[in-house]
Amino acid sequence: MTPDDIEALLARSAIGDRKAFATLYDATSAKLLGISLRILGNRAAAEDALQETYIKIWHKADSYRAGELSPMTWLITIARNTAIDRLRRRKPTEVLDEEARQSRAPGPTPEAEAVAASEAQRITRCLDELRDTHRAAVRGAYLMGESYADLAARFDVPLNTMRSWLRRSLISLKECLSR
Repeated sequence: MTPDDIEALLARSAIGDRKAFATLYDATSAKLLGISLRILGNRAAAEDALQETYIKIWHKADSYRAGELSPMTWLITIARNTAIDRLRRRKPTEVLDEEARQSRAPGPTPEAEAVAASEAQRITRCLDELRDTHRAAVRGAYLMGESYADLAARFDVPLNTMRSWLRRSLISLKECLSR
């Protein structure tokens, strides 16, 4: 859409043409949402700011003066100022919570890593209680993603026997882990 098209849509919106305003929204909302999102850093807040932006555009469309600014510059200025105003209105605790959430390192915390290591030791201890063939079958099926048919062929047992091995092994593991 050209700047002239946007100017025409603004002019028609200024006289209350809802269809022109809807077209203006469709043509410009993605860009204005991106600006709001960049400033606010939160999609929900950016969408709220975008709605407020278009309410302002609807009410102020008659104040746009062709030739002074490009129509996109005028729209971007409204979106930017609306997002900044929303940012300023945030409570200090909201800003701190947002900063804390963004500054957290991805991945498990040291506490979660310690718990996971402890659980891994328990699972390994319980796996060691199984017969060698059953332990290898459980690891093949549930850690390596091998199919029951592949395991049955590898251990040279019928398919139903392999299913029984795995079912009984899982029951044994469950009992061991519940101790």
